Amino acid sequence: MTEKLLTDRFDKNFAEIKGKIAAAAEKSGRRAEDIIILAATKTVDADFINYAIQNGIDYIGENRVQEFLSKENDVTKNVHKHFIGHLQTNKVRDIVGKVELIQSVHSLKLAREIGKVSVKKGIVTDVLVEVNIGNEESKSGFSADEVMSAIEQMTEIEGICVKGLMTIPPICDQSDQVRKYFDKMYKLFIEIRDKKLYNNIEILSMGMSDDYDVAVECGANMVRIGTALFGARNYNL
Repeated sequence: MTEKLLTDRFDKNFAEIKGKIAAAAEKSGRRAEDIIILAATKTVDADFINYAIQNGIDYIGENRVQEFLSKENDVTKNVHKHFIGHLQTNKVRDIVGKVELIQSVHSLKLAREIGKVSVKKGIVTDVLVEVNIGNEESKSGFSADEVMSAIEQMTEIEGICVKGLMTIPPICDQSDQVRKYFDKMYKLFIEIRDKKLYNNIEILSMGMSDDYDVAVECGANMVRIGTALFGARNYNL
């Protein structure tokens, strides 16, 4: 596919996504401006990412450390960079200090390693706690029952700051099925935020290409969108 066709498709997709988010935000009593659209850029060429940034994308997220590093010098600095994939402890030193937020802290071991590396670098790294809201054996993250205790322990870790929660719910055939997981996440988010255990709890990252509008209706203030924004992941610009 030519570059022109790719960029035209992005423009169309982005406009449609913003429209759906605006409608979903209104249903939840918020404004479109309250919702952060994070572009999930796995396998997307740096030139195409830069086009997206030039045309309204303010947040991007990579899933793999090596891919992030390979694009780092080619992607414009004028964007918020997050890490959204599964992070191994032996890769922490490669990513800390290069992204402003790590969305997928799935264990206390990982949190401690991020803290340790951050302290060595003289910085504080913002993180989200990953919640396995469907209790799926194939997925990492804390169960809903474990999250409160995990955050309490993370408050004692120097070098990190917990900014909120993220989740990837089970694959569901119907929107009302995934809605129950999003509703559960929102209630958990509000419970933790209102307890003021950690005064920085402000981000609820949930919803991807297939369900971002439902996630926003249920209270998400950040959605991670890849395929619905860029199309199939097979670009070669």
